[in-house]
Amino acid sequence: MIPAIQSALSGLSAFSTKINSNANNIANAGTEGFKKTRVILSADASQGVAARAEQVETPGPMIYEPTSEGLEFVEQSNVDLGQELPEMNLNARFYQANLKTMKVADEMLGSLLKIKA
Repeated sequence: MIPAIQSALSGLSAFSTKINSNANNIANAGTEGFKKTRVILSADASQGVAARAEQVETPGPMIYEPTSEGLEFVEQSNVDLGQELPEMNLNARFYQANLKTMKVADEMLGSLLKIKA
């Protein structure tokens, strides 16, 4: 496969994983006891990017909530929307950059084939 296209495809896959993780974290920000996920990117042997998701075990804030037995401490989600929303926007831009790389590589390949013919 053409290296530019292969690299862009692995980038698209990696940033898609990051966007999905952000979306899941944001959707569950109000769920009691929810633990967010973080996606770690690393270099792949085939000139690409590998994405690995892991759960962040830091505890969420504890608040008092009324229960049938009175007030009890309940752990909330450890998701920080002030961190997740800007990160999601940034990941969307990285995804768009990889799409643009795919488009340029495709145009270059098309131009090369026209010259060859």
